[in-house]
Amino acid sequence: MQDKPFQIAGRAFSSRLIIGTGKYPSFEVMKRCHQASGAEIATFAVRRLDLSAKGEASMMHWIDRDQITILPNTAGCYTAEDAIRTCHLAEELGMSKWIKLEVLGDEKTLFPDLEETVKAANVLVKEGFTVFPYTSDDLITARKLQDAGCAAIMPLAAPIGSGLGIRNPHNIRLILEAAKVPVIVDAGVGTASDAAIAMELGCDAVLMNTAIAGAKDPVRMATAMKKAIEAGRDAYLAGRIPRRAYGSASSPIEGLIA
Repeated sequence: MQDKPFQIAGRAFSSRLIIGTGKYPSFEVMKRCHQASGAEIATFAVRRLDLSAKGEASMMHWIDRDQITILPNTAGCYTAEDAIRTCHLAEELGMSKWIKLEVLGDEKTLFPDLEETVKAANVLVKEGFTVFPYTSDDLITARKLQDAGCAAIMPLAAPIGSGLGIRNPHNIRLILEAAKVPVIVDAGVGTASDAAIAMELGCDAVLMNTAIAGAKDPVRMATAMKKAIEAGRDAYLAGRIPRRAYGSASSPIEGLIA
């Protein structure tokens, strides 16, 4: 099967890995990870950005805007109104009208508030934002976000930063079957095999931060994630063999001389 470019909101990208900017030991390590990952989209929390920082003290100094499209996010918001205000702030600062929408509902699990997320998405799309919503692996909410005009659906694999991997691949498959926009797994990836599984399911891309930034060797993990995304995509396109309850000989016995 011939692969197609990763297209989202009218733009094509070579990489199917989207990377974060938080939790790195330093901005220099962050930049090296971005380069090693091959990612072309990077997300960052608008509310946690030090707007007073200048030069090398500013995170934005370390992001190559010629190579990377920035995706401001509304991390830390717990109401639709707060998320919408944060998006307006990003626009006023000249960052981007591409927005990763996060409206959290629980401080411990960091699960999204689905009602508030859909509410914010409807407003932001009407205001001309290109919305990438973080959501649960819930099919009904995914449909509502798609109907609202979101550019993608971004279901979690597991709680943010947990590293638990894809807890419910069945729900991800249901979303993939119904989706008419790209599906991007967001949150919960812990290692390269998790990223490969997401791609083998047929997801269009994977967004991650902690799995790379929190690794003992972040740059090497960024490289591993790049390879995993590519391998998982190739495996999906190749088409896996059916699962069987019993063995099936690799060398058929039919036609053998007695």
